[in-house]
Parts: sequence; C-alpha cells; structure tokens
Amino acid sequence: MQHLTLKELRDKLQKGETTAVEAVQKVFAQIRKHEPVIKAYLQTFEQAALGQAQKADELLKKSGTEARPAPLLGVPLAVKDNLNLLNTETTCASKILRGYVSPYTATAVQKLIEAGAIIIGKTNLDEFAMGSSTENSAIQQTSNPWDTGRVPGGSSGGAAAAVAADECFGGLGSDTGGSIRQPAAFCGIVGLKPTYGLVSRYGLVAFASSLDQIGPLAKTVEDAAIILNVIAGYDAADSTSHARPPQDYTALLGQDIKGKKIALIKELLGDGIADTVRQAVETAADNLRTQGAVIETVSLPTFQHALAAYYLVATSEASANLARFDGVRFGYRQQSAKNVLELFKQSRAAGFGAEVKRRIMLGTYALSAGYYDAYYLKAQKIRTLIKQDYCRAFAQYDALISPTAPTAAFKFGEKVGSPLSMYLSDIATIPVNLAGLPGISVPCGLADGLPVGLQLVAAEFEEQKLLQIAAAVERGSKFARIRL
Repeated sequence: MQHLTLKELRDKLQKGETTAVEAVQKVFAQIRKHEPVIKAYLQTFEQAALGQAQKADELLKKSGTEARPAPLLGVPLAVKDNLNLLNTETTCASKILRGYVSPYTATAVQKLIEAGAIIIGKTNLDEFAMGSSTENSAIQQTSNPWDTGRVPGGSSGGAAAAVAADECFGGLGSDTGGSIRQPAAFCGIVGLKPTYGLVSRYGLVAFASSLDQIGPLAKTVEDAAIILNVIAGYDAADSTSHARPPQDYTALLGQDIKGKKIALIKELLGDGIADTVRQAVETAADNLRTQGAVIETVSLPTFQHALAAYYLVATSEASANLARFDGVRFGYRQQSAKNVLELFKQSRAAGFGAEVKRRIMLGTYALSAGYYDAYYLKAQKIRTLIKQDYCRAFAQYDALISPTAPTAAFKFGEKVGSPLSMYLSDIATIPVNLAGLPGISVPCGLADGLPVGLQLVAAEFEEQKLLQIAAAVERGSKFARIRL
C-alpha cells in the first residue's frame, strides 16, 4: 500500500477498500525499515497519527451515507521542520532552536489538518533552509533513496527523501531558491513552488521573506495539484498573501497540450549542465513536441547575473530575519556568558552552523553603511531585469523549460569544501524565486542511473496551465519511481 500515490490511496479510502489506520501502519513499517539509513525524519508522531487515523476511519464510514469526505481525510503526510506545528518542537535542523516548542500551527499545515490529513512527522533540512544538499543539518545527514551515498538535495531533502522512499504519501517543503524543486529532481519526485503569495507563509520560519514560498512534494503531478488545492488561498495573517478566486488545480490535468508554445531556456542548456542531464531534458522536449506542443528556444540574458543577485538579496534578508535568535527569548542559550553581550555572541556562535554564519555575515556586509547601494540595491535592480526578461518571454510562450539542476545527485562531501560549487546547484531554480513565479520539477529520465528533473515555469498565478503541461511531461516520460 505504501507505494500508492496520494490520489490512489484517497480513492481506496473513500471506497472503503482500505483504512487510514492501515495506511498509517504501512507508512510506519516503511519508516522503521528504511529510516536507519535514509534518516529523512527529525521526529515522528506514531501514536498521535494512529489516533487520528481511527477518527478518520469513523468519518470515512459516515461519509458513505452522509457528506463528501474532506479532500485529504486519512492521508499520511509529512512537513518540513521549519513549519510550526502546535506543541511540537520546531528546530529548523539548528542547535539554536533546541527546545523550542511551537505555540501555534503554520497556516499551510493547519489547512492540511483541516482537510483531514494525518501529519506523521517533521523532516530534516539544511539548517534554516540554507543549503542544497541537507548536509548543513546540525542534527543528522539524510541519504538519497536512489543511492544512499549521495545527497537528497536541499534544503527540503528530508521531505523529498521521505516521499521517494514511500515513508509518506506527500509532504510540504519550503522553496527560497530551489529548495523544493532541486531535491525533488535529485530524488525522482515532483516538487512545486507556487507563485509568491498564493500560499500563506504564516508559521514558516523565515529565511528570506521576499523569496520564501511553501509548496508540495509529491509522487505525481496530480498529487501535487491535490495538495495545492488545499493549501492555496488568502490568509490575513500573511501580509504578502494574495486574495484570488479559488481554483481547482486538477482541472486541466489530462487535457492535451496541442498548440501550447513552450521554450527551452538557452542560458540553462550550456556550460555547466551535464551532458546526460541535457540529453534527458531534450528528450522530454521532444516528447512534448510529439504531443502537439510547439518547442522553441528563448534567451534570457539577465540570468547570468541571477546567482550573484540572489546571494545578496537572500543573505541580506537572512541577516535581518535571524537577528531574533539571540539566546534570550527561546532556544539555545550559552550558560557560561557573564553579561548580555557575551550571551548574544556565545549563543549565536555555538548555536548557528558554518553555512548559516557565512550567510549572516555576507548579508550584514551587503547591508552595511557604504555598501548598501553597491551590493543590495544593485541586486534588487538586477532582480527587476530578470522579472522583465520573464515578462517578455511569457508574452510569447505558455511555459519555459530547463533542467531543474545542472547535475544529478552528487556524492556526500563532493561540494562541501566549495561553497560556490554548491551554490551553482541552484542556478536554474534561483531566477524563478527572484521573479516570484510558479515553477515545478518533474522527473523526465535518468542520468547514469539517477533521476533527472525537468523544470517548467509559467507566468504568475498560472499554476493550472503549469500543471497541465507538467502532466504532459509525466505522460511522455518513461521514468519509473524507485521502490524500496
């Protein structure tokens, strides 16, 4: 049963062909079997999940004669551990949040719960979502289910690995520069970053507030659309949330894409992209062409500056956001400090990992007197140019495609000593966040036996169209998910 998609499980639950208790039991059997190696979860809630499953089964029995059941009733899901969940520890995989128990639940997570989902655990990540391999977690190292000697990607590596290993039926991650899409590509699953403002960020521990977005990781495009149906929508608690008419994001799935104009991004198919990855993406483009799409190539010249702009904007916002972690109000506190200044210094020095400190220092420098105009302001101007490049492209095309990542999953330790090399792992995904657009990674083939993700990008709030084309990629691909 654990190999079923979310949609397949939901159908079986609603038809009475299985129970939520059985689904939870199967998932936890899978967790016990594979977690000693995969290590996707930082904490699990087995007894609570079984109790919720029993209640779900009672409601499912009633729904057969009364009302239609909630859309995710009885479905076991996981959430990334930078999303708050009432009365559970939220660590962000950092020592500095040791002992912090959340007094509330993030809006996106609450919507899952209200839709009947069973939250079975919280997954590992790069500390404060800063990384592309989940090697920056201060707690444990998560392995890629396809090859346990390789990284699962990051920062949502724990959630991606859990979905790929059938340790849940889907999950929530966060995406600041590719942190949903890149691990989805590495683990051979679907990862969706919605338009900025479509899903509430309330309850997400902030990394870079103008870039962060919550989205689903799932086994299929349809599963991702089902989760998006639940979590999308306006939230007054999030000042950046957009009030838009509700949509059914599954509505166009299965419809043909004849006549759709799709462009390969020239700048993301050249130097730095592995030949095997490029070949898989080009094959996927050919499959779309055989389904009636018009495939062309487009140049987005400002992309050459995206990485530099991102690491100024993101680190500047991180520097401001992480200033609140001072050892005073909650989390880790250095007990040997003799005064308040020492408390700040020692708690932050011991509580934050190396990568988080690196980004705080970069951001603080970029915002400092005399450097703001030269760095942060210039980065924001480049961000505007990137948005304009996208606008011109979407005046002609329905979607843009590229590799999600320049390589397949790399080995542990391969990039740890070279921060720039690690940062380049997100070269294809970063522009999407800078422009606030929706992007999705869909498995499109294998490179040396490892999954390759195809990234599709659409204009803002065009998730229906994006998912329609992503489903066509899925139909045309011969990719087969791993079975552990």
